[in-house]
Amino acid sequence: MAEAEIIHIDTARGSPRNNRRERCAATTSAGRPCRNYATDDSGYCHIHSNVEVSRGRHPSRSHRSSDELRKEVPPAPPGFFEWAESFISRRLSGDYPVDDFGYDPELAREVLLPLAKPLYENYFRVRTYGIDRIPSEGPALLVGNHSGTIPLDAVMVQYAVANEHPQKRTVRNVAANLAFTIPFFGPLARKTGAAVAHNDDAQELLRRGEIVGVFPEGYKGVGKGWRERYKLQRFGRGGFVELALRMRVPVIPVAIVGAEEAYPMIGNAKWLAKALGFPYFPITPT
Repeated sequence: MAEAEIIHIDTARGSPRNNRRERCAATTSAGRPCRNYATDDSGYCHIHSNVEVSRGRHPSRSHRSSDELRKEVPPAPPGFFEWAESFISRRLSGDYPVDDFGYDPELAREVLLPLAKPLYENYFRVRTYGIDRIPSEGPALLVGNHSGTIPLDAVMVQYAVANEHPQKRTVRNVAANLAFTIPFFGPLARKTGAAVAHNDDAQELLRRGEIVGVFPEGYKGVGKGWRERYKLQRFGRGGFVELALRMRVPVIPVAIVGAEEAYPMIGNAKWLAKALGFPYFPITPT
């Protein structure tokens, strides 16, 4: 008689007693973990699998880090018109680096991030403290609170590190699927280095030595009302802790103060949010 195979209960995925199938790894438009079961080895359910196919991966694109891609960008000519001519020429010819997540260092550094400068310096008048705690090289997780009705706090963190850190490093923020389905803004988020909030994407970015920005509260944090100001909302699955332990990278806490006063949310038009497919629709005096 052949020896019986011992299958431990905690690892028996196909056992009818516990039926421990993998849950979908995506985040819903409401900022909550998807409760559907994954349909295949991709880790996604039948709804999110089609969304994740469009994550921007392409075998012909670069798998190098943000710092390495920046070195490939030619230096800007001295005059604006000369720079504009050179920039447009490279755009038309396709002669510019883009990684497989869609990050375009030249477009992000020279065009998109400078658009945030008036908000950073003149409107919000942001002040940063302890930015030198971010390592000059190597991977790290920036874990911050989320607030302010609209997720401009993530953009401000990205701008601060890109301009005030001694090494001008790039923060690769991760966001829920909804952010990448919004017309115009979704593709721009890709261009500035954002990625889907999925362990595989975040792990790959850390493996390349990137700084990954994480906001565990998700939409629950940025969409909380005035009465809940400066109160942390419930985190998701806590995947960033597991990710940091697995990848052995430092976790750098980030405290964002003042966003609640900038855009105080005094109401939520739930019916309009449902009609538009948003997790919330803020009513704010500003």
